[in-house]
Amino acid sequence: MSVPRQSTEPPSGTPGRGAAPGGAAGDLVRWAAFGCVLVPLVLLWCGDSLAGAAATALGLAAVTGACRLLIGRSERCAARERGAGSRSGRKTPGG
Repeated sequence: MSVPRQSTEPPSGTPGRGAAPGGAAGDLVRWAAFGCVLVPLVLLWCGDSLAGAAATALGLAAVTGACRLLIGRSERCAARERGAGSRSGRKTPGG
């Protein structure tokens, strides 16, 4: 029985990409954009109307854009809190 090898590749599957800030969020938005294209194509293939597929694409794009804004805001707030906490010497709750 052999021991499974651990991959040195990042989880996103893109070799040579370090742990850049927002990397996971960028991957999430990329997959969401892919879904914004794929879902309407599948709807058209299954016989839905062009208007229905276009409306679905616009709705998914709006949700993706809103999520991207919220994720970016969350990351900025978390980075600000990490920076403020390390500079001020504040104790965090529970620690």
